Amino acid sequence: MSYQCPLCYQALSLQAHSWVCENNHQFDCAKEGYVNLLPVQFKRSKEPGDSAEMINARREFLDAGFYQPMRDKVAELIQTLLPEDNSVVLDIGCGEGYYTNQFYQNLKLHNPQVYGLDVSKVAIKYAAKRYSSIHFCVASSQRLPFCDASLNAVVRIYAPCNSDELARVIVHNGYIITVTPAPRHLYQLKALIYSEVHLHPLKEEHFDGFNKVSEHQVAYMMNLNGKQAFDLLQMTPFAWRASEEVKQTLAESKNFECETDFLIRVYQRHA
Repeated sequence: MSYQCPLCYQALSLQAHSWVCENNHQFDCAKEGYVNLLPVQFKRSKEPGDSAEMINARREFLDAGFYQPMRDKVAELIQTLLPEDNSVVLDIGCGEGYYTNQFYQNLKLHNPQVYGLDVSKVAIKYAAKRYSSIHFCVASSQRLPFCDASLNAVVRIYAPCNSDELARVIVHNGYIITVTPAPRHLYQLKALIYSEVHLHPLKEEHFDGFNKVSEHQVAYMMNLNGKQAFDLLQMTPFAWRASEEVKQTLAESKNFECETDFLIRVYQRHA
């Protein structure tokens, strides 16, 4: 499988260290191995996506294993759903590659092609340096740089995406796997920031041409020290609303107990 040109939508082929289409649009591979398929005219800001500070916080928190049960459940589902050789899997909003690598590890005996996509160049650079067996690209999830009907599964952990694009790139009988917050996700963290805490609403998602085939909830309590609690805050949207006092309280805490509550849904393409 190859990438698709983000400018003219023709297939890209790898020539030396560049991806090139028949119209001679060229995208060079970085020294870390990833390719940037987000042309400057498509950017909404100079450096879109998570900053280096946010990526470092996320990497340290995830490496400590606090979200491992959710990651392992998603990886197990992928392994069960894609038993055949040469499956092609995309992780949208892959960040620094923590989840993406586990998907690859679970499938590697079946010669998979695993791709990670994120709009943050910093995140993709970190991911490509650490996980050389995975294909990483900087690109927008609103216009996926992949050919029609070329992916067996797409994983979307919190990341936004254009549902029409998912229908375009996923093969018949292929899968979308989503992870979203269930009602009590990070309840105690929210309680520090908001005077009134609302549970996450359980919203049903609908993807044209797909049926929901299963749903799984993963929930447990985390015990965090101050650094870990602060890193957790930094990797969530709540960081923008947190006061300096809240940030200091978290950073200085000796033990912060916080719930996780993940909702994992699997959809299969039928049309």
